[in-house]
Amino acid sequence: MGKGKLVVLCSTSMVGRIIRRLQERGVLREPIRNHLSAHRRAIKRPYATRKPKGYRVIQPGDLVQLDTIDIRPLPGVVFKQFTARDVVSRWDVLQAHTRATSRITSGFIDDGIIARMPFPVRAIQVDGGSEFRDLFEEECQKRRIKLFVSPPHSPKLNGHVERAQRTLLRNSMRSRIVPPT
Repeated sequence: MGKGKLVVLCSTSMVGRIIRRLQERGVLREPIRNHLSAHRRAIKRPYATRKPKGYRVIQPGDLVQLDTIDIRPLPGVVFKQFTARDVVSRWDVLQAHTRATSRITSGFIDDGIIARMPFPVRAIQVDGGSEFRDLFEEECQKRRIKLFVSPPHSPKLNGHVERAQRTLLRNSMRSRIVPPT
């Protein structure tokens, strides 16, 4: 239980002494460790890596950030919007699908990113979502596109595409608002 939780009854040092004496007498024993951790282990990705600190983004296509977002145009209707944004030129490519799977995302490389960006793509940066694993990773490797994955809970490292999505959502909300007549 720990002495910090029992401090409400008396001082921390007294609780510590009581616990120590009970352990010495054999009345209180530490539980047997099962060597299972509550923390999830990071899954080893075969191709994707973290973007190196010294990676230089100079010209269009050096780094394209990719992300998905839920779009709910009507109650009960959900679309997954794929957004790809080039960091240098701020060129955006959007596609909407009913689901976000690695198969659909790997198809987005062909008919979205490569087909609609006017420059060759050399690197893609994604968050750790499941839609950016398996087939998507294989497609990037097959096309010799570097794939960078940002660490968990750090959307600021994918900031260009996050900002593009925020702008798109804000503009779409404005178009839905009907002025009073």
